[in-house]
Amino acid sequence: MTESAKIDLAYVRQRLRGDSVAALEWFRANWREHRRFRWAVGAFAGGVVLLIAIWALLARDLPDAESLVGYETPLPTVVRGIDGEIVHSYARERRVQLQYADFPEKLIESYLSAEDKTFFSHGGVDITGTLNAVFDYAMKFGSGERAVGGSTITQQVAKNLLLGDEYSVTRKLKEMILARRIEGVLSKQEILELYLNEIPLGRRSFGVQAAAQAYFDKDVDQLDLHEMAFLAILPKAPERYGRARNAELAIERRNFVLSQMEENGFITAEEMRVAQAKPLGLVAQRSERSVDAGYFLEEVRRQLLDQFGETAEEGPNSVYAGGLWVRTSLDPELQVAARDALRAGLLRYHGNRGWTGPIATIDVSKGDWAGQLQSSFLGIRYSNWRIGVVTSRAGQSARVGFADGKEAPLINFPDALKAGDVIAAQPVGNGYRVAVIPEVSGGFLAESVQTGRILAMQGGFDFRLSDFNRATQAERQPGSTIKPFVYATGLDNGMTPATEVPDQTFCFYQGANLGEKCFRNFGGESGGVHTMRWGLEQSRNLMTVHIAMDAGMPEVVSTFKRVGIGSYGAYPSFALGAGDTTVERMVNAYAALANHGRLNQPTVIDFVQDRRGKVIWRADKRRCEGCNMPEWDGQPMPRFGVKGEQVLDPRTAFQVIHMLEGVVQRGTATRLRDIDLPLFGKTGTTNGPTNAWFVGGTPDIVAGVYVGFDQPRDLGGWVQGGNTAAPIFKEFVQATMDHWSKQPAVAPAGIRMVRIDRRSGKRVFDQWPTTDPLSPVIWEAFKPDTEPPRETRQDRVASLRDELLALIRRGQGEQAGSGEGRSNDFVEEQGGIY
Repeated sequence: MTESAKIDLAYVRQRLRGDSVAALEWFRANWREHRRFRWAVGAFAGGVVLLIAIWALLARDLPDAESLVGYETPLPTVVRGIDGEIVHSYARERRVQLQYADFPEKLIESYLSAEDKTFFSHGGVDITGTLNAVFDYAMKFGSGERAVGGSTITQQVAKNLLLGDEYSVTRKLKEMILARRIEGVLSKQEILELYLNEIPLGRRSFGVQAAAQAYFDKDVDQLDLHEMAFLAILPKAPERYGRARNAELAIERRNFVLSQMEENGFITAEEMRVAQAKPLGLVAQRSERSVDAGYFLEEVRRQLLDQFGETAEEGPNSVYAGGLWVRTSLDPELQVAARDALRAGLLRYHGNRGWTGPIATIDVSKGDWAGQLQSSFLGIRYSNWRIGVVTSRAGQSARVGFADGKEAPLINFPDALKAGDVIAAQPVGNGYRVAVIPEVSGGFLAESVQTGRILAMQGGFDFRLSDFNRATQAERQPGSTIKPFVYATGLDNGMTPATEVPDQTFCFYQGANLGEKCFRNFGGESGGVHTMRWGLEQSRNLMTVHIAMDAGMPEVVSTFKRVGIGSYGAYPSFALGAGDTTVERMVNAYAALANHGRLNQPTVIDFVQDRRGKVIWRADKRRCEGCNMPEWDGQPMPRFGVKGEQVLDPRTAFQVIHMLEGVVQRGTATRLRDIDLPLFGKTGTTNGPTNAWFVGGTPDIVAGVYVGFDQPRDLGGWVQGGNTAAPIFKEFVQATMDHWSKQPAVAPAGIRMVRIDRRSGKRVFDQWPTTDPLSPVIWEAFKPDTEPPRETRQDRVASLRDELLALIRRGQGEQAGSGEGRSNDFVEEQGGIY
């Protein structure tokens, strides 16, 4: 240091020392001589202490600003179908998370001009804005009006994410403290990203992307300048500016934001004038886009809730906050076909039976019928039908009201209709008429054979009317659809498709208390001895009971349990479908038959990813050894292991499928024969009849359906599985032909295809099968060394005679009122009908 510098430094020190001594002397003198000075100093010191105390008190329990560093926006769960396309989302709020780079520059500038033009220069609190807010608060104090916020974007982040929207001076002070802290842990870009993703903007939308979709049906990168400016006005009052009746106020505020953008240099004067001349262009509020698969999607939601919880408090991957991406097995085309086919079948059964009564009732006397109807969440997506409520009824005049508050005249209504009845209404002319929803219901389900993935599910007429899923929850008697598994048990116990079985009354002794019990065919007829194939094709109950008792009922119910149909006692009536099961379980059991006896667990979810794309749950848990090796080792490509559990002999399963193809070609499901597919299947009709069933498919897809009342009662004497349920399956297949393969079932190792006489079951050497379904010679599937002996001419004559006698007896039974095919699906037992 130079000599002059040392002199200057010494001078400064001396001057400071002298000034401080002088100041201290001045303070002492005033303190001694002036009372007011002492009061002023005391007040100032007290104020400082008070401010420090207030700051400590407010800051003591504040949330940690550091928590925003790893903050994750609560996001809905997005559901994709089998093709990867979005089909639904589970959301209570509209939310979409974007990165800062995804926000258009003009959108950011719109919000800066509307909310915080000094955002990039202040440290979290804008002093000028705060003073203006204090002045406005003082002017409005006691008036009941809410003062302007004066909050910066950082303060709004603090309020929305950490504090809440309490209107008080205390909350404002906490907000300012937190804003300063947030600026210390987050960059300006990170703060803006949080703000633009979280700000509530009306129409259940949080964040600008969700709001862009809600108000304009666009993504943020598709918005025009005037649309961006509109979104920027919403934080002030989203419920006011977002309503059509306040369009003039919204345009005025939007144009102000555009003028601020021009003043801040973000847009030119010409761009401002063009944008200000635009109308708002808001779209009407619409429900979320979703495939009409309510029963399927509710099953998915239920499983996700069980696995991951509902809200953020229950885990980071919750359904309504975790932002999950769920791949399901839902095939939208098959789902629509299943819905339409089941509905058509239910309406076809209902026919002209008339009105079945109201869907529900509400009290219209209070005048808030629209709100009650809206909160009931009843709806329908069929044709042009709507759900409404009868608001008034006077003689032959009535009116119907809808959830939007609009009313219309009701014409041609039933006499039993009364005010308060919730109905389905169909537009006719200038009014509406009552549309009849069938009282009968049913369930439909389609499944992939090789994987167990459920492709379509319809649990009733419409999920919006009843969320009870009759495809998975309704326990119903399956009737004759259970017979293939009885026959499978017989095949596993030494029988063959050509084994001759008596179609005759079967009696057995149950003990001293119960005595003897006898099974008879409906109408009392019986008819000789026939092959197992014929018995299954014609659904002969007595033959089924003979097979079950010969194989052993414990073995039969064991087969039922292995294929997942249900657990039953070893009683003969269960061999005829007296036990309860579901459509899902029956379809899955048939899929095991088509899958060479391998049973897969039915699934609706393939896998679940978290918000970052990491797979956190997978239905297929098979391991693939070597799939992730860094380099190829020269060996064959790694493969997944075989899927499913082997529950039936593959040869037995194929034999049953081969016989079930005969059910379609010659048996109780011949109405499906004209479909150009290698179909197999089985009809079923239960006591009453109360249930009409069909389950069947191809080697790739199996589907099943039942029709019946929710409280089981007689469907009518004419109802059979073949004429009520099978047509529903047929309509489903015909609407989705491009999904079905024409490849026939492939026989597993150990099956020998042998030419036999269809009637006698004897082996044939001098004839060949033809394409005629009624050809006397067919190919039959046998296990090794079980082929039948050669047929003689006498055997053929005897077989023709027995078949003719059986047809005569059957015709006599039908004339007595048994109805077409009815004897095939019913058995009369002492003490009741099964």
